[in-house]
Amino acid sequence: MDMVPVSRGATKDVLAMANLEVDLSKIQPGQTITVKWRGKPVFIRRRTEDDIAKANAVELSNLRDPEPDSVRVKNPEWLIVIGVCTHLGCVPLPNAGDYQGWFCPCHGSHYDTSGRIRKGPAPYNLEVPTYSFMDDDKVVVG
Repeated sequence: MDMVPVSRGATKDVLAMANLEVDLSKIQPGQTITVKWRGKPVFIRRRTEDDIAKANAVELSNLRDPEPDSVRVKNPEWLIVIGVCTHLGCVPLPNAGDYQGWFCPCHGSHYDTSGRIRKGPAPYNLEVPTYSFMDDDKVVVG
């Protein structure tokens, strides 16, 4: 019986889905856009000085899933998180809730301007995906 070699490398179409390039130039301060990456919504928020100040003013001991804002962002102006509520997988609404971050109307989870859970049943912060800035106006997610 002849052995057929098996390729373990990803195909080009799979590799193309692994990364998503996003133009940031048209996103205004305070605005959140939603893009799709690997079948999931990703929220990209251009934070205002007020958003950043609020995120940094939070006492970590008051957080259910304590993470300083500085470990959740590579550039304080931009927050990039996977837009899936960590409670039951719903998609929260941007610029909403008691902390002006995200609000999941399905079960009442409130996230702050750093995507951290502050109130409601969600156990964890919104997940930060792997990403890198190519320049001031372009980010690659994945």
